[in-house]
Amino acid sequence: MPRVLQIDSRDNVLIALEDLHRGETVMIGGEPCILPADVPCKHKFVTETRSVGDAVIMYGVLVGRASETIPRGGVVTVRNLRHDSQTFDATRHPHAWTPPDIAKWRQKIFLGYHRADGQVGTRNYWVVVPLVFCENRNVASLQQAFEEELGYGAPEKYRRQVAQLTRLYREGHTDPAHATMEQLAQTQETRKPLFENVDGIRFLMHQGGCGGTREDSKNLCGLIAGYLHHPNVAGATVLSLGCQHAQTALLMDELRKRDSHFSKPLVVVDQQSEGTEAELMDRAIRETFSGLVRANQCRREPASLSKLTIGLKCGGSDGFSGISANPAIGRVSDLLAALGGTSLLAEFPELCGVEQSLIDRCATQEAANKFVELMRDYAARAKAVRSGFEMNPSPGNIQDGLITDAMKSAGAARKSGTSPVTGVLDYPEYAVTPGLNLLCTPGNDVECVTAQVAAGANIVLFTTGLGTPTGNPVAPVVKLATNSALAARMPDIIDIDTGGIIDGTSTIDEMGEQILDRVLQIASGEVKTKAEMLGQNDFIPWKRGVSL
Repeated sequence: MPRVLQIDSRDNVLIALEDLHRGETVMIGGEPCILPADVPCKHKFVTETRSVGDAVIMYGVLVGRASETIPRGGVVTVRNLRHDSQTFDATRHPHAWTPPDIAKWRQKIFLGYHRADGQVGTRNYWVVVPLVFCENRNVASLQQAFEEELGYGAPEKYRRQVAQLTRLYREGHTDPAHATMEQLAQTQETRKPLFENVDGIRFLMHQGGCGGTREDSKNLCGLIAGYLHHPNVAGATVLSLGCQHAQTALLMDELRKRDSHFSKPLVVVDQQSEGTEAELMDRAIRETFSGLVRANQCRREPASLSKLTIGLKCGGSDGFSGISANPAIGRVSDLLAALGGTSLLAEFPELCGVEQSLIDRCATQEAANKFVELMRDYAARAKAVRSGFEMNPSPGNIQDGLITDAMKSAGAARKSGTSPVTGVLDYPEYAVTPGLNLLCTPGNDVECVTAQVAAGANIVLFTTGLGTPTGNPVAPVVKLATNSALAARMPDIIDIDTGGIIDGTSTIDEMGEQILDRVLQIASGEVKTKAEMLGQNDFIPWKRGVSL
């Protein structure tokens, strides 16, 4: 295994693939260099002395400028490197793409739920969602009633443990928390769900719908409409108070934008029209149960890979993200594009510095213009609240080698592979063009995944170098570790280990094909993701302009 890596021939930094120590000799450009300081694993050191203002290049792009002299072999840090990035405009430069060989994938299928509008789901859920936060308590009441009685509740092992501790306490144990395993042992029958073809009921709660801007309410209705239209959703129950900004009529307008012939079962209940809470809940329960009976009639059937829409996401990134897991799912994106499928690259604050390369890849001038407009508008909104893209890297990112936003972005963009950009989506628009789409979202893990699913992602590939449990209520979120140490340390949240790319036992292309094979298993319901097994159903709508 090599000890250092240069990603691009234009780079003037090398990445340490293991801890390097002061006084060690490393080869830089065929010449020996004695390191003047320790270089932690995943961090970068310069190949030539950098004076104040000199450019630091990584991935072949500008990722910062020296804020003080950095000697040859010196490690880059937040103290000696400041954020800077390349400028961009809407002018497209020639971009040639050679699609990958897809011969082995052409005849492959997954088993999914075919919807009347032609979409295919990887799961079959019923959704319960409020139009306004005032209805959250009623949604929670419905959740308790349906999950406990239909067998869709929290992971059984936790409920069973609480039940066993309760039993011991009732039997006179003064401190059952310290009971032995034998004392805790109790046989309980695991109740099977009543509706065998319904993967679950998902209860989505939020703090929006009223009291904010009209833009907030419109975006919220668009987001909810995306979930109702989503192929993984068989039908839905929507609770409304009645007087809120996020009106039912606005939701239906947004739904018609996505599907003018919407035919899924949809229950909409307005509390101020129904009268008492009891009347509201009685109607919601009866009609939801009836909808579940209808949803249970769906069966998995064969579907081509062109029916997959994959969200491309990274979170808790480290210095290996851009050289292992991110380019590996970029390979998946390229394979999917060649097969007629769809992928969604989001996190616009993490495209800072690579805008021009994405503009050059835009298939149309219209797409390029829209991307430029969205990026500039987002940057301006961030500045308006005394922030900026340069503030994007988290303490964990920096500690593990991602020093500037441009450096983080250059690695994050590798999730997109090399295929043309066929569409550009504003939040919360829905993807309708096959191929790679750019979706305007924050980098915030849950806000981004929430938006990607609202745009149609029926599976999300989520790379992480530090570990994050993020999941989604209706779409499987597949966690990919950038390094094997993380996969070993947090096996309960990691689905795939891409660390073989770092140690040289796997290539990016090989890993990409392994990932796509696993995606097909997950899409067919043969395998559950770790986030699904943990019940990690995160849902946070983006209040535009206040999040990076």
